[in-house]
Amino acid sequence: MTRIAITGASGQYGRLATQGLIARGRAGDLILMSRSPDKLADLAALGCEVRYGDYDKPESLSAAMRGADKLLLISGTRVGARVVQHKAAIEAAAAAGVVHAAYTSFIGIDDPANPAEVRHDHIETERLIRASGMAHTFLRDAHYADAMIVMAGPGVMASRKWFSNSALGREAMVWRDDCAACAVAVLDETGHENRTYNITGPELQDFADVTALMAEITGVPLEYISTSDEEQYAMFDAMGIPRRPVDDLAVGGIPWNSDDMVTFGQAIREGFLEVCSGDVTRLLGRPARSVRQMIEDNAGLLRAAAG
Repeated sequence: MTRIAITGASGQYGRLATQGLIARGRAGDLILMSRSPDKLADLAALGCEVRYGDYDKPESLSAAMRGADKLLLISGTRVGARVVQHKAAIEAAAAAGVVHAAYTSFIGIDDPANPAEVRHDHIETERLIRASGMAHTFLRDAHYADAMIVMAGPGVMASRKWFSNSALGREAMVWRDDCAACAVAVLDETGHENRTYNITGPELQDFADVTALMAEITGVPLEYISTSDEEQYAMFDAMGIPRRPVDDLAVGGIPWNSDDMVTFGQAIREGFLEVCSGDVTRLLGRPARSVRQMIEDNAGLLRAAAG
């Protein structure tokens, strides 16, 4: 029996990965780690083992990892300050005898000129995993389509405008569900050791394209407005979004900070996230789902937000 530990198991990605593994009959093999174990009571009832584990309390991670063979290290939410947290988890896993770590990384991080603030967190975490002696699988996820369509989309619909500092830079946004499904495949199967996968959507698009798609599908006229980095910061400041990450803070239902979002837009604008791969198809045996499908599936929500 191969036991699989999952960090941050009570988060959205963690729950999706856990449910995918349960569907494959692996409930009894799962060690679900969370700083809020009570949020996982429903999964414990399905046969998963739930343990307290907090990135900020390394001693809790050592106990939580005990008996695990594989690890799904889900990146923390503190953008720009995650390396210390991840280092604690990696050290605990290696000490516990974990032999294979899968990590939710990010596309386009090999180029040191990439301005995205998330780059440092991910490239350094990958380095720490490689140095740990564990086998690795790096799941370099593209920008979540969910974040833009389902979370930010209602605000776009209400204002009839999509503001972005990404200009006409392109990326291949991916469904979070598809990212988690790829992690499930890596954890449940063999042959993925010491590999890096780019988990992207099926096509490259800029936000003008996405705005036009939303307008077409919902029937609501929308305008794409290109902004400067300074204008984007000013907009976020006016919305009350902090520049640096704040744990458990969401503004308008979105857990973000502006340093992350503005440098993200810059990275898109400058072409660092223009990555489109077939790795989802390779891992899942089916194509990645599209931004169009996500808009179609959420058209009612978007139209309602338009008023």
